[in-house]
Amino acid sequence: MRRDRRVSGRRVGDVGGGAGRGVVGAAAGPGPAAGVDAAAQAYVDAVDRRDLDALVDAFAAGETVVDASRRISGRDAIRTWARNEVIGGTLRVLSIVERRGDGQKLLVHWAPSGAQGWRAHYDFTVSGGKIRTADLQYA
Repeated sequence: MRRDRRVSGRRVGDVGGGAGRGVVGAAAGPGPAAGVDAAAQAYVDAVDRRDLDALVDAFAAGETVVDASRRISGRDAIRTWARNEVIGGTLRVLSIVERRGDGQKLLVHWAPSGAQGWRAHYDFTVSGGKIRTADLQYA
């Protein structure tokens, strides 16, 4: 079940059902989501803007993406992966699952281009304001 409501003038999704079990999400549209690390937000914003260069620039040198069971390392490989599989889709932050000194895990709704999408955990490890590792797993 999905219900939308307004918080501070922004549409927010209340995903799930039942008292105390829903996950209050971040803004449904583009723009910063409350409490999301700046590096992770740069990734989310790049997906929203369909900006391949900005998505790649969100990563630090020596970066790695773990997409389910695949490891994608290096800027060129991440650029190819993002161009073929990410840019054109939609990504919405539903909640912050875990906060750490070196990053955070987000519950997101990811929908590749032309698909309804699904929930996933995006776990970002950050250093120096850039993503070192993005571990993307089905929720």
